[in-house]
Amino acid sequence: MHQLALPLLASLVALAFAFDFLNGLHDAANSIATVVATKLLSPVQAVLFAAFFNFAAYFLTLAYPQLHAVAETIGKGLIDKDLVTPAVVFGALVGAMTWNVITWLMGIPSSSSHALVGGIVGAGVAHAGIGGIQWSGLNKTLIAIVASPFLGMVLAMIVMLVTSWFAAKAKAHAADRSFKALHLVSSAAYSLGHGLNDAQKTMGIITVLLYSTGYLHGKFAVPHWVAIGCYIAMGLGTMAGGWRIIETMGSRITKLSQQQGFAASTGGSVMLFGASALGIPVSTTHTITGSIIGAGVARRASAVRWGVARNIVIAWIVTIPCSAAVAAFFYWLTRFF
Repeated sequence: MHQLALPLLASLVALAFAFDFLNGLHDAANSIATVVATKLLSPVQAVLFAAFFNFAAYFLTLAYPQLHAVAETIGKGLIDKDLVTPAVVFGALVGAMTWNVITWLMGIPSSSSHALVGGIVGAGVAHAGIGGIQWSGLNKTLIAIVASPFLGMVLAMIVMLVTSWFAAKAKAHAADRSFKALHLVSSAAYSLGHGLNDAQKTMGIITVLLYSTGYLHGKFAVPHWVAIGCYIAMGLGTMAGGWRIIETMGSRITKLSQQQGFAASTGGSVMLFGASALGIPVSTTHTITGSIIGAGVARRASAVRWGVARNIVIAWIVTIPCSAAVAAFFYWLTRFF
């Protein structure tokens, strides 16, 4: 196996960290949309709050190494790891980042996760053809595109129904105070789950890069310096914020109460922790969107702005093919160098 020159390897790792930073910036809305929309925290407080818990996920993986299953899915579960080259990694990262920037500028809450999945598949197929795809890993990711927002919606509706039953006899002021505290805890859990699932995607692509260039030997495992670097990059990106998308996620889909904010972030965090344990790279954007819609529908269907929700669904559908096409294009460009 030919070892890549260190300067080129360092450049690709830096590009991966840049993607992770952009992921944190692009997906900041996922972690803080509900607490900003309900005015539980100010935007600045919410960003710092989310960044702290995004990074805290690193310590969770130290205690439970099996939670690195998402990194393994990204690193070797989408494209055969033995077929990955530096050009494939470059194309995947640039394709995903380009799509993220386009949707960020337009204020569209598309999925950074699925942009990366599309990028890996697009660049991988451009390099090795359809035969290089690991269908078991790709299929479970594609299934999660449909399942994660639906399950998030159902879980949020269940939480709304259960909490409404418990709060039926409570005084309005006391119930609101309790829901504020619960909402803060559930939002912390969601930010933790976001860091846990999303940072691992970049870990996976850096790890497969190290493996494919001869710098990682033996078992396919994420080095500690890669893990902590990814969590730092994502935390910094989250602190940078993504205000255009925060507006869409937090207020344009539906107006949220503290109870609804708690229900949405609880449903979303259950989905993220479950997916991380199963090694499924789900979209945190899809998950929280479905959960917010579920919390709105539990009040009344007309409370949801279905036109905004429809535009978000369209973005979900086009993300993987568009990012795959862009990634294939950038992979093709590398052949001239």
